[in-house]
Formats: sequence, structure tokens, C-alpha cells
Amino acid sequence: MTLKQLIQDLPELVDTRGDMGVPIEALQTDSRKACHSGLFFCIPGGKFDGHAFAGQAVANGCVALVAERPLPDVAASQVLVSDVRVAMARLAAAFYGYPAKGMKLVGVTGTKGKTTTTYLIKAICERAGFLCGLVGTTGNMIGERTLESDLTTPDPVDLQRTLREMADAGVQVVSMEISAHALALRKLIGLQFEVAAYTNLSQDHLDFFGTMDAYLQAKRLLFTTCDSRNAAYNADEETSKTVLAGVSLPAITFGIRENCDLYARDIEISEDGVSFALHLRNVDSVPIRLRLTGTFNVYNAMAAAAVALILGIDLRVIKQGLESVVTVPGRVEMLDTRTPYRMILDYSHSPDALENILRTVREFTRGRLIALFGCGGDRDQGKRALMGRIGGELADFSILTSDNPRREDPFAILASVEEGIRQTEGEYVVIENRRDAIRYAMDIAREGDVVVLAGKGHETYQEINGVKFPFDEKVVVRELLHIQ
Repeated sequence: MTLKQLIQDLPELVDTRGDMGVPIEALQTDSRKACHSGLFFCIPGGKFDGHAFAGQAVANGCVALVAERPLPDVAASQVLVSDVRVAMARLAAAFYGYPAKGMKLVGVTGTKGKTTTTYLIKAICERAGFLCGLVGTTGNMIGERTLESDLTTPDPVDLQRTLREMADAGVQVVSMEISAHALALRKLIGLQFEVAAYTNLSQDHLDFFGTMDAYLQAKRLLFTTCDSRNAAYNADEETSKTVLAGVSLPAITFGIRENCDLYARDIEISEDGVSFALHLRNVDSVPIRLRLTGTFNVYNAMAAAAVALILGIDLRVIKQGLESVVTVPGRVEMLDTRTPYRMILDYSHSPDALENILRTVREFTRGRLIALFGCGGDRDQGKRALMGRIGGELADFSILTSDNPRREDPFAILASVEEGIRQTEGEYVVIENRRDAIRYAMDIAREGDVVVLAGKGHETYQEINGVKFPFDEKVVVRELLHIQ
């Protein structure tokens, strides 16, 4: 494909410089990587401006640039656009042959529950006979084949490449986590969603968005500026009215407290899962025995069921799909420790998520509830004291430790968390080294206790001083217990 062919229908095109007949064989966003006959996107960012690295990209094999201003000192063809990010989304779709057009995309947004909901949607669709793809925090999947990914919603080039691979494999439905960052950074321009689902909103990512209102407005974009055909939303969530204000999409509502299209009754929670009756208003109901525990997973299951109903899947097939899911990586994941105490791995890294997991586990804990958690560095500092307070109020004993300190001083992060826990009467200890903290938790745990390892979940690394070191908590626990 020539550059001229690639940009011929680009609305953001302002001007061109140089040879537009040059062949384009790859798309590139990282100037450090070798890229033969590549097109480099000069993305302006908060910390770095891609225009400054255009020369390096050309030296590494790129033959053309997409930029917002002319770069006369760089010897390459140049496509000048009004917005590089939007142009990148459109050009990536065009380069990979618009792969999403042959598939039904489902987008799930919200602070919590996105990963579990997308897994449940995938399970239901597969039980209904569809080949389903998944895009999200724990990686991308085609059927049962996993593709690693670092971002909840990949950059447009990686996303379109993944969608192309899915389309070529015969995928019919794609279940996608949609982050607020992806919406704000316009990664999804040009995609049409058969269903857009909204779960909830709570404090997170304020290091990027600044205010909760800005964070909420970013979530709204999935329903307002994205090309979405139907909606499913949590009627019990007070922000849903704001998110869906002025939106006229056909919708299915779900909830527990409100008068919804789809609702749950007779909820019973145990350490082995949660059972409830799933009612479709004035139509039908089915009993559900979910192997994932917690009230929040009832909401996740209803969100997935609402999406499936919009896709035309029968309620009894929905039941089979929901009940087939044994676990979701790093989400209320019961570890096989073979000990008289239980250990649970969970990704809860925000105040609301930590509160949810601790309240859920409290319902079936016979002994003490021990919470091990910290906060990530270079992220929203306002939630650190909040999480400390929640740990102090809801756990019998808290172990404050490092999460991903990134480039921050881990002890400074812990000091902020400690400010919150000191406001409570909760007992706690600070052990910065996370492996040592896990060992301590296992040393003090007794029969009937439950240890919650919060914050890392599915992650297999710990980021310290900008470097990612191998750290898989499931592996760490097995090593400490000498389990092969």
C-alpha cells in the first residue's frame, strides 16, 4: 500500500510534503524500534513529544511521518494532520483493512468490573456457539489463545493489528475493556460497538484526569462520541444518569435495588461463589450459581447477561455461560495453598475496590481478615490515605507494603497510606518489601484466617525505579510454601 492510498480518505489531512507514492509496510509509534518502510506517528504527549523523535524513527527505517507540524530537518515524506491521535486511529484501521467491520464489538467501561465482565461475556458467547475474542487488562485472547498486552485498551496500531488477527481467525464477537484513558486519547475512533456497557464509577486515575467530573466525562464518550448501537447500564449506580444523559440508544438496565429490566434476587454469598435468581422483567427467570464470589460479581454477571440479551442470546444459554467461569485471573482468585488459612489474590488497587473485596471476604471469614496492600507510584496520590483508612476499618490486621512504586520513593508512598490507617483503630505493620510482607502474612495466619493480597492481581511484575522486575504473587506464594 502506498502512502497516497493510505491517506486518501483521511478527514484530518491538512497538507503533504514529499513523495506520497512511497510504499508503507508497517506502522510505528516507538522511534527506537527498527521498522522497514514504516510510517511513524509523531504523537504529542504530556511528557514527550513524538515530533522530537522523528529523526530517530527515520534512522530506524521509517520512510514517512504523520505530524501536526512540518519537520523540515527530517528527510522523509510527511503527512500533516490536525490531530495525530485521531489520524492514527483512522490510518491503523485502513492499513489493516478495517478488520472490525466483520465482527460485533462489545465495549465495557467503568472503574471496576471491566475485566470480569468481559470474561463473562466471552464465556456466554462461546456457549452460544460464537468464536469470541477478548481485549483487556489481562491480555488479549482469540478463543483460548492468549496474546500479551500491557494496556487495558491497546494503542490503535496494536488494537487494529489484534482485530485483524481476530478477523482472520474467524472471530465473530469481541469483548473489550474500554478504559477512560483510551476514550480521552481517542484510541477508538472509527470503531462501531454493537453494545456499550457501563458498570460504575469510583475514584481512580485522578493523576491523569484531575477531577472526578473529568474522569466521568471521559467514560461518557463511549456513549456520546463513539459509534455505539445499544447500551447496557447499571441502574443502581448513581452516575449512570449523568453518563447516559441525552443518550437515546436502545438500552437494557440491570441492578439489584432499582426497578430494572434485568435484576437479581435471593443473593447468597459464600467463599465458593454466589447464588442468585436472575430475572428478566415480565419474561423469565433462571437460578444462577456463580463460582465467583461477592455482590460485585452479581453486578458483573448481570452486565454480561444484559449484553448477551442485546446480542440475542437466550437466558438459559446465558446461565450456562455464567456458571462455566471458574475464575478470572487476579480477581478474587482463591489460591491453592493447602494451608489451614485461605489466601485470595485480587487486583483491587482503588479505595472502592479494596472496600468491596474486604467486605465480601468478611462475610465468610471464620477467623481474622488480614489485608496486604499498598498503592502504586506516579499515580493518583489522593487515594492513598483513603485506602489506608479502609484497610484499618475493615481488616482485623493490615500489612502495608509496596505495590508498583515506579519512580517514586516507596517509603513516601507508604507514609501516605499510613496517614489514613492511623485515623482508625486498626492494627497494622509496614513491610516495604512485598515478598517479605507476604511471608509475614503467612507466618501470622492461623486456621480460619483469610489473607487478601490486594493490588497486584494478574500482574507478573513489580515496577521499581522505572524497571519491571519479575514478580508473580501466585509463584511467590508457591515458593514460600515450597509447593511444586
